[in-house]
Amino acid sequence: MIATDPYKAKQFNLSGLNGISDRTMEMHFKLYEGYVTETNKLSEKIAAFLADGKVDQEEMPLYSELKRRLGFEFNGMILHEYYFENLKNGGGSDPDRSSSFYQAAEASFGNNSNWKADFVGICMMQGHGCAL
Repeated sequence: MIATDPYKAKQFNLSGLNGISDRTMEMHFKLYEGYVTETNKLSEKIAAFLADGKVDQEEMPLYSELKRRLGFEFNGMILHEYYFENLKNGGGSDPDRSSSFYQAAEASFGNNSNWKADFVGICMMQGHGCAL
């Protein structure tokens, strides 16, 4: 994946959320902006490798590492966008019991409380902090 234009960090108006502080959101926005910046830098480096239309044997180790790193950075960027897009001012902490999400959580985990405990546990894992 090579972007023809650099990615730009999207702006999200998410101050004053229920259950998550503005300070925490600011940290997430900075992390997200870092993912956008690194995605652009790596895309530029990969484009330089491909400028001659091939990746030769000498280039392969560095090219491979750049592609692996791009996957990490790009995923971090996109996952933060999904995260931000699913937050809303005035939102609650639990889904509506009639929602398809709530029904899926109950079907998979026995009840919404078990799903939430698992989700929060994953979010608190050191060095990870991201759950889907």
